[in-house]
Amino acid sequence: MKHEFLGDDVNGKDVLIIDDMLSSGDSILDIARELKKRKARRIFIGVTFALFTEGIAEFEACFKEGIFDRLYATNLTYRREELLKASWYVDVNMSEFLAHLIDMLNLDQSISSLFDPSDKIHKLLRTYTPKIEQ
Repeated sequence: MKHEFLGDDVNGKDVLIIDDMLSSGDSILDIARELKKRKARRIFIGVTFALFTEGIAEFEACFKEGIFDRLYATNLTYRREELLKASWYVDVNMSEFLAHLIDMLNLDQSISSLFDPSDKIHKLLRTYTPKIEQ
């Protein structure tokens, strides 16, 4: 598989890689390595379904090398205990979101507010305190 970088200069910038599914993770790690070659500062990865079909050993090694800083994934699929204990992994709990979705559907209400998180994002940004060393 070939990836082609079409973006702006990432030198000194933080980068967020987003994907729907992480299977083995090879593609995401290839992209992270390329971004590091281009002097990206910190790399964060966000995925909906983190399957880790080949295990987490390569991610452990890449984290130790400084290839990426954190990986965020939802609890919408099974996560192995070793993954949940990894220092670089952040589990994103979707339970409340799903409960709201089910509740709104049961009450025959519009779910559009669940898919426009702008207000929530702005509120989080106003109160955000970085926990990762710079």
